[in-house]
Formats: sequence, C-alpha cells, structure tokens
Amino acid sequence: MTETRWLDAAQQRDWRAYVEGSVRLADVLDRDLKAKHGLTMAEYEILVRLSEAPDRRLRMAELAEFASQSRSRLSHTVARLECKGLVARGTCGADRRGVNAELTHQGFAFLEQAARDHVAAVREFFVDVIDPADLGAIGRAFAAVAEQVQKAR
Repeated sequence: MTETRWLDAAQQRDWRAYVEGSVRLADVLDRDLKAKHGLTMAEYEILVRLSEAPDRRLRMAELAEFASQSRSRLSHTVARLECKGLVARGTCGADRRGVNAELTHQGFAFLEQAARDHVAAVREFFVDVIDPADLGAIGRAFAAVAEQVQKAR
C-alpha cells in the first residue's frame, strides 16, 4: 500500500480556497443565468458550443463530450432547450443512426442576449477581480488539470 502524500499547510489553504471560490462562483453564475434568462449553466454551455460549431450543429455524442455531460443527461438537457424553441434535433445527413443538435435562429438570438449578461457576470466575479498575470496562470493551470482528467478517462 502506498503512503498518502498529505497536503502541506500552503497546499491545503490553496486547495480550500479553490473549492470554496469555484463553488461560490458556479453558484452565482448559475443563479444569474436562471434569474435573467431561465437557463442553467449546463444549458448555456450547450447553446455556446452549438453557436461555435459549423452550421451551429453538432452530433449529440460530440456535444456530450464538449459539455462534459453523459449522453443521457445531455438528452434531457437538450429536450428542455427544444421545449423552449432554442435547439432542434434531427438525424445526421451522412449517418442516419446519429442525431444532431442544432441551434435554432431563435436560440441564437436568445444566446446573444444571455451571453452579454453572462460575460458581465464573469467579469464582475472572476476576470476583473484577478490580477492579469494570475488569470493567465489560472488558465494554464486548469488547461493542465483538464488534460490530466481527460487522460484518466
């Protein structure tokens, strides 16, 4: 059995600051989107990913990977967005077994407004309170974390 490598005091302080800050940040951003646009962060992320895709369309399997959701959870989330008229599902042209999710024109217009408010909140609670050098370090650090987590899958 390998011995546990405990965190030292500074590592423990930084880890707890990350946990508390990230939970509080996710909560405030989620509440803001819900209050202003009736969207969850997960729904918003799906709309953003579709808006950035060619023809504003992605296969559901690909969208699940981008949105870090299981296919089952994504299917439920996309169903809610369909009910709002923001997303439409259809069969893939080349592979009739696959399903595409596509951002509707209404969904794109809705996202444009939600994005303005969301970016303002991201600036207020994240970007503008962090020194630019620290922000770059956070970006590099979490790119490394995302890569390590992806490898572990």
